[in-house]
Amino acid sequence: QVQLVESGGGLVQAGGSLRLSCEVSVPAFSRYVFGWFRQAPGKEREFVAAIVWAAGSTYYGDSVKGRCTISKENSKNTVYLQLNSLKPEDTAVYYCVAEGTTKWLKYQYDDWGQGTQVTVSS
Repeated sequence: QVQLVESGGGLVQAGGSLRLSCEVSVPAFSRYVFGWFRQAPGKEREFVAAIVWAAGSTYYGDSVKGRCTISKENSKNTVYLQLNSLKPEDTAVYYCVAEGTTKWLKYQYDDWGQGTQVTVSS
């Protein structure tokens, strides 16, 4: 029932920007929080950002705070992650996530997209 389809990853030079998109399909949007995690090779998954669909409130992880913006476009059922001032250490697979319960408050999300690769060259 929940579908998350990411796009927008790619290769970018350090200092550059990328916008990731996640087209979402869920049973009841008003219940859901959507977000992004990332996982670099050999590292644990890391919370990047989240947005509450109904309220539009946003939350950010410490590693990217100030360098990224999460947003949504209701008419397109799409969540975006704008990444700026990219660094080589931002290289990772970025996953779109969704959660329809309060588990998101504990950074727990049941639904994950397939991921999109972001590679930042120095």
